[in-house]
Amino acid sequence: MVLTEESFKSVSQEIIKSHLELTALIQDIQQCIGPLEYLNELNADGRTKIAVLRKSIEKLVDIADCERNRSKRDEMLADIDNFKGQLSTAMAAFRKANIASACAIDKMSREDLLTLTTDRENSLRKRKDKQNAANTSSRITDKLLDISRHLAETTQRSAETLDNLVISSDKVSSTRKELQHQQQVIEQSGKLLGKYGRREITDKALLILAFIFFLACVFYILQKRLF
Repeated sequence: MVLTEESFKSVSQEIIKSHLELTALIQDIQQCIGPLEYLNELNADGRTKIAVLRKSIEKLVDIADCERNRSKRDEMLADIDNFKGQLSTAMAAFRKANIASACAIDKMSREDLLTLTTDRENSLRKRKDKQNAANTSSRITDKLLDISRHLAETTQRSAETLDNLVISSDKVSSTRKELQHQQQVIEQSGKLLGKYGRREITDKALLILAFIFFLACVFYILQKRLF
């Protein structure tokens, strides 16, 4: 169907655009050196884009299920598998970029602590800075745990979505096999009906011939007796 192909192309273009935006965002995360709040904003934006990509892929699966042409549906499913692979790769890069950036921010905080002087007058300030660094490190650790938790949830949802896609593909294959089997049964039934129809015509012909023969015998007997 033309409408199905146009919808598939439109959603595919949206996926390509979102994937490019996610790739650019991953590069920004890799180059981020702080502050931590800015990294959190990038993470939130990245999770949103990943969710959009996942929904778009699910929409493509629904469109492919509506396609009646087998070859076109197979092409659509191949494109969907490609998009899923790109999403998995992007998610892995997103996770690595977040961890690397968070570690860089933590490293910079530690280096700032090491550059403080050991002067007595600055000892109190140094202790406060250490406390602040400890708090910052604790917050970074908490944020890393939060990021890891979100990424784990995202990965789990992605795995569930992929499982659903696999199940949908299996259902489509099963339905196709069932239709092929029904088609074979219908063809065999047609052949049997044709055979039975020919046999019925033959039986009727034999009955007519037998009846004619019977009438001929009766006529012959009557003729002999009467004449």
